[in-house]
Parts: sequence; structure tokens; C-alpha cells
Amino acid sequence: MTTPPKTTSPTAPTASAPVSDPAAPRGTRLTLRDASVGREGTAVLDGLDLDVAPGEILTVVGPSGCGKSTLLRTLAGLLSPLAGEVTQDGEPITGPHAERALIFQDDALLPWRSLRANVELPLAIKGVRRAERRARAEGWLERVGLGGHGAQLPHRVSGGQRQRVQLARALAGEPRAVLMDEPFGALDAQTRAGMQQLLADVLRGTGATVVFVTHDVDEALFLGDRVALLGAGTRGVPHVLDVPRPRDRTAHGDPATVELRRAVLTSLGS
Repeated sequence: MTTPPKTTSPTAPTASAPVSDPAAPRGTRLTLRDASVGREGTAVLDGLDLDVAPGEILTVVGPSGCGKSTLLRTLAGLLSPLAGEVTQDGEPITGPHAERALIFQDDALLPWRSLRANVELPLAIKGVRRAERRARAEGWLERVGLGGHGAQLPHRVSGGQRQRVQLARALAGEPRAVLMDEPFGALDAQTRAGMQQLLADVLRGTGATVVFVTHDVDEALFLGDRVALLGAGTRGVPHVLDVPRPRDRTAHGDPATVELRRAVLTSLGS
């Protein structure tokens, strides 16, 4: 498993773990019941039952084309289920909502806005006053290790730094669920390890529910409280496994972790 960087580089996150905020938003329960999801009437995942508990980090792995991203977009409300139920706290998900933030591999920052202005965007949409949203944006940039960089434009910073801004922008809006589609897939190994640790540290203070799609088994085992294994043509309940020691890099040699890694790799046909 990748060893986290020991020294600070231009792209290595340096923010420390925030103190848990008692006023932080409560996580939300995301549920699929006998759900078929896909596009244009073609189901990619059929008869799916899955329950994501409030505040947990569920990582999702599976071979290319098995429906991981389709599942995420359905939870985000960008795709309607073809059949069955997809709910948030028991209420049907009928479209996108500010309570569910979606983060892609492409950072999707607005190139004409400064880093701070990008982070402010969800707050501006919510009608937060300018002075408050600026202060909150600066606070989030500080938490992700980019304090003092707020005036920079996205093209002036590295890919890893842009992903940190995307994370800050998503969390600044205080979502109850964060849906992440391979957000670190394009980063080099050192930066990726730093981003994984940063994500774990920052999420610790938010209480948000997280569904994190990845092709990287070690990433799935490091971040996830549980791992959901999807396969092409999955029907019914996906194989969901508890992670014995999530977010602990020293656990890679633990027998339970080794066995879990073997099970995940077997499910991927590796």
C-alpha cells in the first residue's frame, strides 16, 4: 500500500485534521430498494438493494462498465431510476439537491474565477452574504492546505491543488452527502496518498455520508468503513464488506486486511 508522503511538496496537502464541529450537518441515509439504474431504458444495475448509513464512508469498487458511475449519478439525482426506489432519509430522490454534493475526477473549477471565488460559489447560490461567504471560503481553503492562495486562478496551480479546491467547494455548502467519482484517479501516487489522508481528516469534522467510487483497491480499503463490490449485471444485494481498520495505513499487513484485499481483488477478476 502506498506510503504517505513524509515531506511537504508543492502538491502535498498539509492541513491538519479539524476539530469535530458540533454544529456540523448530520449525515443522511441513502437507500436503493429493488432499484434498476441505467440510461435510456437500459439497466446497468438491476434489482439493486443497498443501504448507506448516515455518516459512513462507503467505497464502491468494480470492473469498468459495471455501473459504478451510473449508481453515483442516480444517488445524486442526475439520473432517475428505471425501476424501484432510490431515497434519501426515506424520501424519493427526484433530482439534484444541495444536500448531495458530487465530485468528479475532472476538477470542474470555473477557470475565470479565483480559487476563493470557486469555493464561494455554492454559498453564493444559497444566498449567503458576501462577507460571510468570503470568510467561510478562506476558512475552507485553510483547512485543505491552501491558505493564502485564494486569489490564484485555477490554471496557476497544480492538479492536486485544484482537487483540494474542489473538495473545499463541495464541503463549503455543508452537504449531508458527498458523492465522489474517482476524484484522485488522475493524480500521481504521492499526491494521491496525501489527498486520501486529507479527505479522511477533513471529513472527520463534517458528519457527512460519503459514497466514494474508485478502481484502486488500496484506496477503497484505506478510506472505506465498508466496501461495496459491484460486477457487470449485478442483481440484488451487492457484496458489502466491513473494513476492519479503515484509514490506517499500518493495517496493510494485518491478516484481516490481507484477506479482505484478496476478496476484493478476486471480485475484480485480478
